[in-house]
Amino acid sequence: MTKSGYELLKDPFLNKGTAFTQEERKAYQLEGLLPPAVETIELQAERVYAEMKKKSSLIEERRFLMDVFNHNRTLFYYVFREHLVELMPIVYDPVIAESIEKYSEQFVDTQNACYLSIDRPDEIEASLLSAAEGREIRLIVATDAEGILGIGDWGTNGVDIAVGKLMVYTAAAGIDPSCILPVVLDCGTNRESLLQDKFYLGNRHPRIYGEQYNAFVERFVQAVEKLFPRLYLHFEDFGRADAAAVLKRYRDRFPVFNDDVQGTGIISLAGILGAMRINKEKLTDQKYLCFGAGTAGAGIADRVYKEMIAQGLSEEEARQRFYLVDKQGLLFDDMTDLTPEQRPFARKRAEFQNANELTTLEAAVFAVKPTIMVGTSTRPGTFTEKIVRGMCSWCEHPIIFPLSNPTKLAEAKAEDLIAWSEGKAMVATGIPADPVEYKDVRYEIGQANNALIYPGLGLGSIAVNSSRMTDEMISAAAHSLGTFLTPDEPGAAVIPPVARLTEFSHTVATVVAECAVKQKLNRIDGDVEKLIADISWKAEYKPL
Repeated sequence: MTKSGYELLKDPFLNKGTAFTQEERKAYQLEGLLPPAVETIELQAERVYAEMKKKSSLIEERRFLMDVFNHNRTLFYYVFREHLVELMPIVYDPVIAESIEKYSEQFVDTQNACYLSIDRPDEIEASLLSAAEGREIRLIVATDAEGILGIGDWGTNGVDIAVGKLMVYTAAAGIDPSCILPVVLDCGTNRESLLQDKFYLGNRHPRIYGEQYNAFVERFVQAVEKLFPRLYLHFEDFGRADAAAVLKRYRDRFPVFNDDVQGTGIISLAGILGAMRINKEKLTDQKYLCFGAGTAGAGIADRVYKEMIAQGLSEEEARQRFYLVDKQGLLFDDMTDLTPEQRPFARKRAEFQNANELTTLEAAVFAVKPTIMVGTSTRPGTFTEKIVRGMCSWCEHPIIFPLSNPTKLAEAKAEDLIAWSEGKAMVATGIPADPVEYKDVRYEIGQANNALIYPGLGLGSIAVNSSRMTDEMISAAAHSLGTFLTPDEPGAAVIPPVARLTEFSHTVATVVAECAVKQKLNRIDGDVEKLIADISWKAEYKPL
């Protein structure tokens, strides 16, 4: 450690603020640069939390916490871990959506992110080296920011999603913040309001697609794998046209993961498996309908489909149990605008006497009669009372997951789903939801929060330096959450609570690492538990 004085105080990875001891202040030329008092991290955290609670809105609370983050990573994560359930929606989703929308006009700090431009591909490697600052990077979250949450294309503003995602990795799974790097791949934006905004900080041209885009992503992936050979690469919020294609291109070459394609699928599958456990039903008996067949919707369907095959169905038998509904209505195989991810699940019109009338969600639901309905449409209020009561008429406990976020885009509210189904529906939401009281039963509402899965998934892969992230590892992660359910309790949640996130992350990491070893994908040998413990970081000040 060679930094001293103000240079040390400005390093968020090393700064302790008022917690520097008198000996450290003398040794590193900090005398007179700090108030005389020497404080514990506990007292610092108490001050931070108390000050945060004085703010007038959640977005103001987030801005205050980000200021702490910019100056002192250890203190930030100490506070985050101490108040994990309360701060998760503030630090990440749904409050981060507002932060992204206002990123350029309120820009203050880069937060150690790396900004890569499609207009300057020759700068990729040098930019990554500069951003790393000599640190060994083990985890990158990279976004092209075309499909941010449910709010769409936000160009360079979307770097905030990579920053926020990595915060959750550290808080939930103990990934060392000095070993992570947020990256935005700025390929332009199609949001006209950004292109006309004088404060917008990104490339001022429409998005670039096709060969130039693919070459840009290829140069980026090749560069990070060369510079950081022990890297786990997480793709986040890529657009519908590219998310699955990029994942498919690299998943057999490098340890890569796409949270929208795979993560949402894992946690949704975990919730469905939880419902099966509570209802004592078989997944292979269910009929699945997806509303909103974009990146997330098609990804969830594919994950559940693969699980049905793993549980004994043939590919054809499993495929017959899936129905996708998008802007066109029920998807049929004669449609010319289907994505490669939608096409395997498209139906034949001959299956329905009224196929041409199935252009709305309601019409599709009553024609198909699904037992599982998952929403990733970003169309609020579309899971109506009529639809819910209809589902209750042909199955005892319909599984209904309105997963769109942020809150304003959810397909339904949990309390409405419980009331309309008279307590029969098995509900999980994409945003945090309070328990619902109905006829003297308290219904716990599970949140299909990818944070329950992806931090542990990454930790397990990194711990053994897995060469790939496989379907088997992903399936093991989904199944592992079932051990935390209370299936015999009235109103039991299908997904365990976020309050136990750190426990989940350790469990997921263990099963994922063990699966990697079983598949001979590990590039580090040793006891899995010890390997995980060795790389787990805690928010505590270390001697310099």
